[in-house]
Amino acid sequence: MTAPRIEDTSTDHAADVEAIRRVIADIEKGFNTGDAELLVEHFTQNATAVAVSGAQLDGRDALLAFSRTALAGPLRGQRARYELADVQFVRPDVAVAHKHAQALDEAGEPADVGHAMSALYVLVREGGRWWVVARQKTLVSRP
Repeated sequence: MTAPRIEDTSTDHAADVEAIRRVIADIEKGFNTGDAELLVEHFTQNATAVAVSGAQLDGRDALLAFSRTALAGPLRGQRARYELADVQFVRPDVAVAHKHAQALDEAGEPADVGHAMSALYVLVREGGRWWVVARQKTLVSRP
């Protein structure tokens, strides 16, 4: 049996991609300003995420608590630039997005920290907007 190709090609998704880009921009701003509420604003109540540490976080409340602790502790003052690398629509209301992140120094220039980060997001359109239902972060080593 041949595996099916699942994608939605019936719709022009340009507006959806821009909306998802704004979601990622808010997440970036939340990280860079230490605003845990903004960092998780676009996550559903039943969202699930895996942090770069491998910790699985289930539910928006757990994501918010983890974000508050991380932003006040080990991530305090850190900054990053996020790039929406790719979005694929598997249904008109379901998208899979890839985000790349680069650490920044105090001047906003790329910081050499020996790694970057990639994240996979699953988003759903509900109530006229896009929501994150799942996120998986992975550290990417630099040679």
